[in-house]
Amino acid sequence: MHASGKDIATPTRTKEVLEKYGFSFKKSLGQNFLIDTNILHNIVEAADLDSSKAAIEIGPGIGALTEQLGRAAGHVLAIEIDQRLLPILEDTLAPYDNIEVVHGDVLELDLAALVRDKLSGYEKVSVVANLPYYVTTAILMKLLESRLPLENIVVMIQKEVAERIAAKPGSKDYGSLSVAAQFYAETEVAMIVPASVFIPRPNVDSAVIKLKIRDRPPVEVDDENFFFRVVRACFAQRRKTLLNNLMSRLFDKQRKDEVIQMLSDLEIEPSRRGETLSIDEYASLANEIIRRQLLGK
Repeated sequence: MHASGKDIATPTRTKEVLEKYGFSFKKSLGQNFLIDTNILHNIVEAADLDSSKAAIEIGPGIGALTEQLGRAAGHVLAIEIDQRLLPILEDTLAPYDNIEVVHGDVLELDLAALVRDKLSGYEKVSVVANLPYYVTTAILMKLLESRLPLENIVVMIQKEVAERIAAKPGSKDYGSLSVAAQFYAETEVAMIVPASVFIPRPNVDSAVIKLKIRDRPPVEVDDENFFFRVVRACFAQRRKTLLNNLMSRLFDKQRKDEVIQMLSDLEIEPSRRGETLSIDEYASLANEIIRRQLLGK
């Protein structure tokens, strides 16, 4: 294994590796490489790994975080979309026999099959990654919705997205992403990361968010897909009232009185806005719509 003086995540070593391979950053892939070992240690620590657990990394870059994960976890599966990085990773990660690099797009791969084939010996698996900003939400939703046997998701993402994920009802950041993330996981912003610790330097600050996957959602919903459909409808236009969003997105106009009656029975003011409803209220609302069969014409 590398002596710690040779960590990949230092400005000098990163530049050495990039020059050796003549690597140029692709803006389209949102490539920003971390050059601060302390931050990497904090990310790995937040994931709560040990040699009996496995980690999945998305977008290993030149292996800065991957290397730290290899030291902390029993096995690491790193998924890289950019073919140009494969020979670099083979070189930088050569000292670690517990790291496996898979070439592919995480949004297209069958993650459940990968976990089954490659990580079956590990009871606990966490996703730990510095995610490309432009696909952050899509990747997070895929990880949460595909019901992988995950313990934690610890990812570096754009600060404002992290704030939206962890937001509480009533705040301007609270939206359908907050409800979805909190349905599947306990969320917390673990740390804020300045733009200065990346090459190339991004235009915004980042944050590390930790999602501790729940054994079961905090609310009972009769139909999960429908629950999320209701949530999206209520946030469709943030300035509109709950009633207006529901009427324009879900219900037949003739049903307006019934919808008002239902909201009143649930003790939810029709004039409220989507961002004021708690996850419990969303669950009651979705379940009640199904019970009253209000969707039919």
